[in-house]
Amino acid sequence: MFGLTTLGVIHTLISLVAVGAGIVGFVRDKRIDLGNGAGKTYLVMTILTCLTGFGIFQHGGFGKPHALGVITLLVLAVAWKVAAKPALQTVLLSLTFFFHMIPAATETLTRVPMGAPILPNAEAPELKLITGVMFLLFVIGATLQVRRLNQLARRPIGSAAAA
Repeated sequence: MFGLTTLGVIHTLISLVAVGAGIVGFVRDKRIDLGNGAGKTYLVMTILTCLTGFGIFQHGGFGKPHALGVITLLVLAVAWKVAAKPALQTVLLSLTFFFHMIPAATETLTRVPMGAPILPNAEAPELKLITGVMFLLFVIGATLQVRRLNQLARRPIGSAAAA
């Protein structure tokens, strides 16, 4: 299916669960929160996405996608360690969500529709523009998340429940 190996299909399904859990966190909690089920699912599935990705070599040996997997795991480790700093943890977890979007856009646009994909390959210049727009959305989203967390932190104890 879409030129994917069995491992590629498993990897894609795991990554879709991770992205879905991340979206649930953004919509419901306004961030990925490792203290709840969606956040924990996001963390575990993102780790599994990276690990399964290391076995995919469609374009030769170790490449950019593998490097992104290593970087994602490092950022996740730092996010895990800075749990006492919710704003930093939130930005780091949002960064890993942005990292998910890079291969999602690349793989989708270079495979769909079958037989006549939208973009010819992973080096298509349009992908740089798309990645830039996604990065801008990450910066805007992370800024809004940090502002919200700072506002919540300034609320007096016993005030109305967090929005």
